[in-house]
Amino acid sequence: MRKIVVAMSVSLDGFMAGPGGELDWHLVDEELHRHFNDELRGMSAFLDGRVSYELMAEFWPTADAGPGVPEPVREFAGIWREMPKFVFSRTLDPGGLRWNTSLRRSVDAGGIRELKARPGGDMALGGASLAAAFRERDLIDEYRLYVHPVLLGRGRPLFHATDTRADLRLAGTRTFGNGVVLLRHERTRDEAAA
Repeated sequence: MRKIVVAMSVSLDGFMAGPGGELDWHLVDEELHRHFNDELRGMSAFLDGRVSYELMAEFWPTADAGPGVPEPVREFAGIWREMPKFVFSRTLDPGGLRWNTSLRRSVDAGGIRELKARPGGDMALGGASLAAAFRERDLIDEYRLYVHPVLLGRGRPLFHATDTRADLRLAGTRTFGNGVVLLRHERTRDEAAA
């Protein structure tokens, strides 16, 4: 069964975006970008909320069009365009969707479990609000948090307050040359209860 993986950049104080949605503090250099490409190339789908999808759709469809585009950027643009995308939104107009994108109006746990049961690679989940909805339904199998060496002080938190507990197991770490640290945690579940 394929896994749902949250792969998000986060500040040391737990924010995934600045107060105005800023992402200019992300330290994505060539080494980290190549790592992202390697991780995402093996995925079978992107699962995104409306905001994440619209941010990606503003830039990545043509990010590789001009001269002098760095190879990791060129490569990711192709990965993003070709990868199946499921966008979760109650307001997005389905007529404007392109680049191998399907719309889902809600996070239906049964439908997500059916999606997980299909053959193929794991699926990358993006967006804090969508991750919260998946977390509430216990649908996330792995967290890959890229902790950037910056304290923002304020912003959009990665994790929303919830009464749902999720026990995790450390599955690995990696430190990049720019100071970003990857923390991989897998969800532990009582197999008898699953």
